[in-house]
Amino acid sequence: MEVNVKKFDVAMQVKNKGIEFDVYDGEEFLGDFIVSKSGITWCKGKTSRAKGKKVYWKKLIKLLEEI
Repeated sequence: MEVNVKKFDVAMQVKNKGIEFDVYDGEEFLGDFIVSKSGITWCKGKTSRAKGKKVYWKKLIKLLEEI
């Protein structure tokens, strides 16, 4: 698995736009993973940010604590 920072124009604190990561499995592009102030968004393939799957921080923490 390869994960790259797509654009890193943030200060120390993550802002509203967030940080966007490209996710690849070898040569295959899997999608974008966006970490923002309000939560995380997974954009499978060429899905736009607006149509991505969003999870807010409280729900993400709860999900991770259950595994």
